[in-house]
Amino acid sequence: MSQVVTVEVRIYATRRQDAILKRMGKTYIQTANRVVANMVASEDGKRWSSKDIDTPLPSAVKNQLAGDAVGIYKKARKEEFKRIPVLKKPVCVWNNQNYSFDFESISFPVWMDGKSAKMRFRAAMVDKDNRNTRLLANKLGTLRVTKKGRKWIAQISVHVPTVPRTGVRVMGVDLGLKVPAVAVTDDDTTRFFGNGRKNKYMKRKFRAERKALGKKKKPKAIKRRNQKEQRWMRDKDHKVSRAIVDFARQKKISVIRLELLANIRQTARTSRKNNQNLHSWSFYRLASFIE
Repeated sequence: MSQVVTVEVRIYATRRQDAILKRMGKTYIQTANRVVANMVASEDGKRWSSKDIDTPLPSAVKNQLAGDAVGIYKKARKEEFKRIPVLKKPVCVWNNQNYSFDFESISFPVWMDGKSAKMRFRAAMVDKDNRNTRLLANKLGTLRVTKKGRKWIAQISVHVPTVPRTGVRVMGVDLGLKVPAVAVTDDDTTRFFGNGRKNKYMKRKFRAERKALGKKKKPKAIKRRNQKEQRWMRDKDHKVSRAIVDFARQKKISVIRLELLANIRQTARTSRKNNQNLHSWSFYRLASFIE
């Protein structure tokens, strides 16, 4: 058995490569929508071949496009054609036989100068914890290239084998302010995560800076300071959630039970000096990162 995991890698495209990817992404969705419309009009969901699709894209991309069009058609038919899904966000897809990568780049066929040619794109294939390297060593699936904001992102699906477990081990996780997270396993092993005292100090520091900027009537600076605080909080939550998951793996935990967060601001017991921190810390975000 295996589960599908998506590895996201940033692509650093040159100006020429940026223009090529933009053009191919728009062509891909426009052609896919046109093929689906023809299928619906003829009530024929038979898969098209690359020869049937007349568009400036490599054959490998056309074949993938044809498969996507069939999937969209079947979804529409299942709903009795009450709504025909339409692709809106530019994207381009290659199957696992038509791309390759090394530690610094990723290569795949593109359409340029009236023909198909394989192009090398500089990419951040290696991350800090070598997670990408470990995942990409497994069976590879499709490659999707899309743009998020101003960044080109390569999304590679990976089939990671799962190890069946005979027994079920449970770990409970309790969230708080003095200690961001406490985990207790079913064999009574307890582990504390995060530094609540440091978190409270940083929250007070950011709050004091915003107050000082408010007296100087600098709303833009206050907004920037608030955004910086949010990034800092998000980073702390990421690190705590990663430590919890790593601990669960180490202890061979199969189920993580999180504290019920509904109405936590009304039910949590806390001192008056911690009230502001209680209402400003996103417990839900930390819980979602763990999940």
